[in-house]
Amino acid sequence: MTETLGLIGTGMIGGALARLAVAAGLDVVLSNSRGPETLSGLVAELGARARAATPAEAALAGDLVVATVPLSAYERLPAAELAGRTVIDTMNYYPERDGRVAVLDEGGLTSSALVQRHLAGAHVVKAFNNIDFHRLFTLARPSGAPDRSALPLAGDDEAARARVARLLDTLGYDAVDTGTLDASWRSEPGTPVYVQPYLRTRPKGLSEEDKQSWFFDTPGVPVPADRVRELTAAAVRGPAGGSRAAVIDD
Repeated sequence: MTETLGLIGTGMIGGALARLAVAAGLDVVLSNSRGPETLSGLVAELGARARAATPAEAALAGDLVVATVPLSAYERLPAAELAGRTVIDTMNYYPERDGRVAVLDEGGLTSSALVQRHLAGAHVVKAFNNIDFHRLFTLARPSGAPDRSALPLAGDDEAARARVARLLDTLGYDAVDTGTLDASWRSEPGTPVYVQPYLRTRPKGLSEEDKQSWFFDTPGVPVPADRVRELTAAAVRGPAGGSRAAVIDD
């Protein structure tokens, strides 16, 4: 099993994955666009299994590497250092944040296929993009637990998909393989499996402060593998970008 997880990006999703990885006994190498020195607090929190590095160093250090940056920054991912690696793409296309991308708006490529085109020497697998960071951390369960959730993944390389499925299992989730990157739109914003199934219904009329408290205080909803299969199979492809969730990893 993977022993070191490299992370390029340490926002909400990246931080949650780092915490799950350390809890599962993996080493993590953290990086962001601002420099290793800005990650001292997170490294101290995670302990001896974590260290900070540059994106290129994290790419070379990881047995698997997570790319969890805004999609608008995908061209800054270190393609040379990621060649030959399995790269987990958590990114979603949010036009209001990322700007319009013509090739995505035209439906010619999924966002993960666009990332794969940049990382031509790597094996890109889409995963961890359809759940908010708080539920990602709190819904993790041991293998065989009756309330274990599943997450979809997609990738063009079968062996890479299998490696990512094993990582999901280690971190506390079952995996639902939805096929190649051409099918990765099935878990993108606006699809049935995106964010909402893992959330309870929020009461109406809450203030902004109460909405934030509700988000952090309310347990998630376990979504088993059979349900994830149903939801991804029922997806209908709409405009690229879908609808942005209330909480997004930036």
